[in-house]
Parts: sequence; C-alpha cells; structure tokens
Amino acid sequence: MRESMKGFVKHLTVAGVVALGFSSQVALAEDTELNEVYHVYVDSEHVGIVEDKAVVENYISEKISDHQDKKNFTYTVNEEIDYVPETVFSSEADNQEVIDYLQEELSVAVEAQGLMIGDEVAGYFPEKEQAEQVIQKYKEQYVSADVLKKIDNDSEETSEPLSVGESHIIDVSLTKEVSIKPKKVPEDKVLTVEEGITLLEKGTLENKKHVVEAGDVLGSIASQYDLSLDKLLELNPGLTEESLIQIGDELNVTAYEPYVQVVVTEEKLDEEEIAYETEIEESEEMYKGEEKVKQEGENGTVEKHYRVEKVNGKTVDTEVLEENVTKEPTKKIIVKGTKVVSSRGTGQLSWPAVGGSITSHVGQRWGSYHKGIDIAGVSNRTISAADNGSVASAGWDSGGYGNKVVINHNNGYRTVYAHLKSISVSAGQTVEKGQKIGVMGTTGFSTGIHLHFEVYKDGSLVNPANLF
Repeated sequence: MRESMKGFVKHLTVAGVVALGFSSQVALAEDTELNEVYHVYVDSEHVGIVEDKAVVENYISEKISDHQDKKNFTYTVNEEIDYVPETVFSSEADNQEVIDYLQEELSVAVEAQGLMIGDEVAGYFPEKEQAEQVIQKYKEQYVSADVLKKIDNDSEETSEPLSVGESHIIDVSLTKEVSIKPKKVPEDKVLTVEEGITLLEKGTLENKKHVVEAGDVLGSIASQYDLSLDKLLELNPGLTEESLIQIGDELNVTAYEPYVQVVVTEEKLDEEEIAYETEIEESEEMYKGEEKVKQEGENGTVEKHYRVEKVNGKTVDTEVLEENVTKEPTKKIIVKGTKVVSSRGTGQLSWPAVGGSITSHVGQRWGSYHKGIDIAGVSNRTISAADNGSVASAGWDSGGYGNKVVINHNNGYRTVYAHLKSISVSAGQTVEKGQKIGVMGTTGFSTGIHLHFEVYKDGSLVNPANLF
C-alpha cells in the first residue's frame, strides 16, 4: 500500500508538471487559478480529499484534548495519517466526508514506552524514566540502591581488599537483555512503576510438567502450583478425582516464571576450620582391644576467597578463587594394642598376689567349710590372674564374697578371687597370666583386708596351696 501511495504521488507530480505546463498557456489566456488539495491516507488507505491539512490536524487535536486532562499521559491517535498534495484546476475536496470517516475509525492511544525483556513486552509506561525505575526497583529487591550506585560509578575500578568475614558485591546483571522502545497503546495498558514491579516479581504463566513423587496426591500438586483441583483436572484430560497416580507420572501444570532474574555476583573472604586427621599406631606391648591417645588432635584454619553467584537471592554457584592456610592442623595419634592373649591357660598357676602369705587354709573353720585360702600381708594390694583365661563373671556376689572375679582357664581349671576392693576386668574379657584384675579389699563377709582364692579342676574343688 505504501509503494502504491508513492507511485500515486509520483504520478501526481508528473501529471502536475504536465498540467502546469499546459495550464500556463491556458491561464495566460483565460486567467484561471490553480488550487492545492490534500489526499488523506489512514494506515495507507485513501479516505478522501481535504482543502487543507489543518482540517484533519484540528480534528485530531480536539479528539486528543478530550483525554488530555484525565492523566499525565502524552496522547495521540493510534492510526498513521499521511497526506499527499495535488494541484488541480478545480477542487474536489470533501472535508466533511473525511471528518466523518475519522470520527468513525480513529482511536486515541498513549505514546508509551514498552519495557522489553528479550523479545517480549513486559509492560508499557508513560515515560522512559518510569520504565527505567521499574528495572532499578526490581534490582533493589536483591541489592541496595547504594550498592547499585557504587557498581555503576566504580565499574572500571578494582575491588577493595577483603578482610576475613567481609563480602563485596562486584556485579549486578539481568538474565535477559532489557530494552525500552516507544509504542502506541490503549490507555488501560499503561502501568505505574509499582504495577510494573509487581508484574516482574510475579512473572508470567508458563506450561510445565510435574513429575509425581512419593507422597504426592492431586490436591497437594494443585496447591503447589496455585491451581484449583478442577483446573488441574482440566489441564489433564482423562484424569479424575478418583484417578490413581503413580511415582514418575507426568502431569500438566502451569507455574509462574519470572520475566527476568537478577544475578548478583559477590566475593567474600571466610576463615574456616581444617579438620584434623586421625592416625593409628599399633603396639605389641598393649593387648588387642586396648588403646590410648598418644597425641590430641587440633583443627587448623584456612582463609578462603570465594566468588558467589546468586539468582533472585538464591545461591546457584560458588567458586573458590584462592586458599591460604593460616594454621596447619595437628594429627590425633591413637595407639592400639595388637598383643593377642590365649584364653587357654598353661595349667601352671601363679601366685595371685604381690607377696603375702596364706593366713587361712581350705578346710573346716568356725563351724563351716572354708573353700579356699586367704592371702594377706602383701606389699602391694594388686590382684592378678593366676593363668590365662576368660573372665566368666566380674561383680558383686550376694553370698558373702563381696566383689568377686571368676576366671575360666578353658583347660579344666577355674579360679575365684573374692573380697576385692575394686575390679579391673569385665565378663567375657580375655586375661593374661599375671595381668591385674583388681585390688585386694574387705568387701562381703570379711574380717580384714585379704584375698580369698579358690581353685576348681573339672568342677571339683582343689586346694590352691598344693599348686604353687
């Protein structure tokens, strides 16, 4: 239509020149005057002829003035108006015909600024400054205005050195290209800055798939995406309230996706602990199952320089730029015994005390039978196992023995140690001949500090005095 209009103009121009050449001769004779008229085009469509462009322009001004006081907008007509002049002998203009057409077809619009996110229009605003404010305020949801100003002013400068515990924001950007383009739009499509911020925060609805997970039900899925159950069923033909969904099923849902997201890049310097390692040393001098701490461990410290990237406030990437160990950790060293003791005795019993003598023998005593020997007068009250074996029991005996230890030597012999002040072994433990099993005392029915010692062979009582 534009090309045809250009051709029409060219045609008129040529025809006008010819006409002028011809009419100049006639005019000299007849003194005839030429008139200039204007062909009016609306969106490339010829709608009539007027005597003067002012006929149309005045009408448009009046039409716009009816809206001008409503809001602080810049109004215009939504359609494109073009004029093509023509010089004629006699005017064929019909001003009213053109005005009638304009009254019927012209619509008033606002000269707005479209905020473009990528190729998509997010919203329209009265002025460019307001569209820019929307982007600024949207960024300020995640970063302060002072920081944004500093980044704009110091974009060419290097970051200041960081101290431990500090962080600096070094860049703020958007995930999509943002531009502002002029556009004529209806008045009801023009937004305020506050409405624009709300729009960017909320985003736009997009079709998505939800993969069913354990525990999902239709109601919970609908709530997750701010949908009613009816809307969820509508999005998934064939699905009803009674339908059984399985893990891994895919359901159609809609969810709000941001038009654009704010990317904040920051650097920070943290001091972190380096956990100490534990080293195990083996010792043949200690029994298997025994262990001791040779050296306590101590954590070290390291300074880590991080680059952190956040998208709409959520951390999406963390990179360590540099590490500086400020204190090396100290290993913890544990010594574990490897010495294995046979639980089977040698058959040769050793004296269970440190020195001392027998103060009471096996036999009748005080109207009852004394089953063992009593040992007293020792230089050291340590009581030791008479031979290798397994501790059958270790603890309090209610029959008068007090603290008592019984060792099964797994060769037919069993030894009993009674009246102990304290016990150093536990049931099930393997002990070695001469190993400390407790301390001599006077617990239970006892007339003084001593060891009551009994020996059994294949279940029968044996006099210990005959075995040393």
